[in-house]
Amino acid sequence: MEEKQKKRLLWQLPFLTLLVIGTILIIRHQQKMPYQKSADFIFGTSYSVIYQCDSDLSQSIKNELMKVDRSLSPFNEHSVITAVNNNQEVVLDKMFQEVFQKAMAISRETDGAFDITVAPLVNAWGFGFKNGTQPDRHQVDSLKEMIGYEKLSLVNGKVQKKDPRMMLDCSAIAKGYGTDMVARLLKERGVQNYMVEIGGEIVTKGVNAQRVPWKIGVTKPDDDSLSIGNELQTILNVTDKAMATSGNYRRFYYKGGKRFAHTIDPKTGYPVQHNILSATVLADDCATADAYATSFMVMGMEGAKRVLERHPELMAYLIYDDGHGKNAVWFSPSLRDKIAK
Repeated sequence: MEEKQKKRLLWQLPFLTLLVIGTILIIRHQQKMPYQKSADFIFGTSYSVIYQCDSDLSQSIKNELMKVDRSLSPFNEHSVITAVNNNQEVVLDKMFQEVFQKAMAISRETDGAFDITVAPLVNAWGFGFKNGTQPDRHQVDSLKEMIGYEKLSLVNGKVQKKDPRMMLDCSAIAKGYGTDMVARLLKERGVQNYMVEIGGEIVTKGVNAQRVPWKIGVTKPDDDSLSIGNELQTILNVTDKAMATSGNYRRFYYKGGKRFAHTIDPKTGYPVQHNILSATVLADDCATADAYATSFMVMGMEGAKRVLERHPELMAYLIYDDGHGKNAVWFSPSLRDKIAK
């Protein structure tokens, strides 16, 4: 019996040796493989993709983002969402349907704090894809009649509206979804290490060029509409995760001595007045992180905590005004190990 085992081992040794050598060669090749960078503009903002690959995938990345733009951008007059908003006959592509279904699910989970039908109000307050002037109370009440995710449905591949005046705006989820689509493309091309960032929404995998986990900064929320400061509040170790941040500290304006923030509460029709200054969410995909970050800005601290209790797969880092003019921080207990600074 022992003789048979010895013979079997002798036969196996060459294969084990080849396996070890092959593994070493793969690791050495991967370590020598260069990190590429692709950067450009999409969705009215900049994007940056850092990835370890032998070939330049810049054009493929741009093509993928243009697909998202043709599906979900209300600024693109030929997009699917523009046709839906104009009540035109249109074939809903897979991207639109994926985002629509995810948006409806998160709207239900947040009791309507996240709502892709809020576009008319966002436009009216001067923050959307159409210019508006500050609305009065009568105008807000009138616009609210065409707001509400529950007035939408997807039936046989078509969007059904209870009010034809309803307009969809996926801006609070589309950047995150676009980030996911680039990450999916890189995975399909066999890329093991990358960071995809579109307008601050991020997906990471593996390690960076220094062979350590990706570290992502959370910007300190200051009244800096020109983004000059960019001082960091903290740094998070983020790998194999998606991260999105929403805040009212950059998109706002003053009128009549009053500050108006860009996050609109779908229920009240007015800019939110909660004390949360920025909400950073980590999730398994960036579309989810993007949508919940916006939701938490609408819901406020207590509402955000209730959602997080129901969804332990989410992690949040919330910066808020302590009521005395200073910034304070609350974060999910599960996020503690990821805080690098």
